[in-house]
Amino acid sequence: MTPAPTTPRTGRRRHDREIVALAVPAFGALVAEPLFVMVDSAIVGHLGTPQLAGLGIAAALLMTAVSIFVFLAYATTAAVARRVGAGDLPAAIRQGMDGIWLALLLGAVVVALAIPSAPWLVDVFGASDTAAPYAVTYLRISSFGIPAMLVVLAATGVLRGLQDTRTPLYVAIGGFTANGILNVVLVYGAGLGIAGSAWGTVIAQVGMAVAYLIVVVRGARRHGASLRPDATGIRASARAGVPLLVRTLSLRAVLMIATAVAARLGDADIAAHQIILSLWSLTAFALDAIAIAGQAIIGRYLGANDEKGAREACRRMVEWGIGCGIALGVLIMLARPLFIPLFTSDPAVKETLLPALLVVAVSQPIAGVVFVLDGVLMGAGDGRYLAWAMLVTLAVFAPVALLVPTLGGGLTALWWAMTLMMAVRLITLWVRTRSGRWIVTGATR
Repeated sequence: MTPAPTTPRTGRRRHDREIVALAVPAFGALVAEPLFVMVDSAIVGHLGTPQLAGLGIAAALLMTAVSIFVFLAYATTAAVARRVGAGDLPAAIRQGMDGIWLALLLGAVVVALAIPSAPWLVDVFGASDTAAPYAVTYLRISSFGIPAMLVVLAATGVLRGLQDTRTPLYVAIGGFTANGILNVVLVYGAGLGIAGSAWGTVIAQVGMAVAYLIVVVRGARRHGASLRPDATGIRASARAGVPLLVRTLSLRAVLMIATAVAARLGDADIAAHQIILSLWSLTAFALDAIAIAGQAIIGRYLGANDEKGAREACRRMVEWGIGCGIALGVLIMLARPLFIPLFTSDPAVKETLLPALLVVAVSQPIAGVVFVLDGVLMGAGDGRYLAWAMLVTLAVFAPVALLVPTLGGGLTALWWAMTLMMAVRLITLWVRTRSGRWIVTGATR
């Protein structure tokens, strides 16, 4: 029987099924991650204000440290997906193991630096005399969980590259549940206070890392892949990660500059800015889920030498990005009356917040395309271009944002500057995608 011919419509449906199958579980796993801090905050908050303040400072430091190393997930996803597309699963898992070994090495270095420097780091963040001891305690204990957190990043990249986003979702749910139970038992049952919260989180993180390693090791044994550290492979993983590290640091610099400018605008502005950032982060999770699907799908097509499939998948994901961006923008507009009262009852903050939220809503379609193209180029292993593009974006954004307090316009003007930042990212990513220079087929780039 002759198979039915592939039409544009059937091609779109195939891509849609792949995107949904990968993006929906990825979104669940992304949302589960920040819930760790929320659970800790809810439990520690009942111990007292100094304890909660200490947790907030330590958690900010830990999240910053881990977010810097998110390249472990991104670079590993692309490299593994290429080898999956090439039909070489042993090499794919071997590449993933190199990323995991790199994560362990980096984790050990971070722990060695974080524990002795904890008091200094807490002081730099401006902790009060009452909150500082709790922040130091939490930071020192939680530092022991950093290698596990980095292993989770790398192993997540392995499974995404293998086109599996369901396992990370299940592990994230298990880790979140264990974290909540352990926090209650150790904080109140064992009477360990904030130290109990830190130990509970460390144990949950180690448990997640062990769960991932069991899955990866089983896959390695099934396909005959070596589990031993390979210096050449580890160095290759590090080289692939450096450009993505530059990209991530540049993006973090954008967010830090925006927060610093908002703080200079006044209390109402910085309060409103933090509320908007929480919403912006939530929408970013939804769009990042599509980007994660893009990393896995594009890497696989390029590894299989299917240039046409990669272009079609990219085109379809851009359409998804636009559609999701429009939907999120409309949702922000409609949910404003419900969203704003959840965070503030201050009339000054509400007045500042409303026009800036409109800017965020309008910018969502731009953000949708930016996230998708970012994922496409990561999946292609085009990290060097992403690094340069983000440095250019930072160079454009920084002077514009820093002029906001002088030129006026308040928080709304600052978020127009953030929209300019996203527009610059869109232009740089779109130009690269249209050029086709990101398309390099084969098992390696």
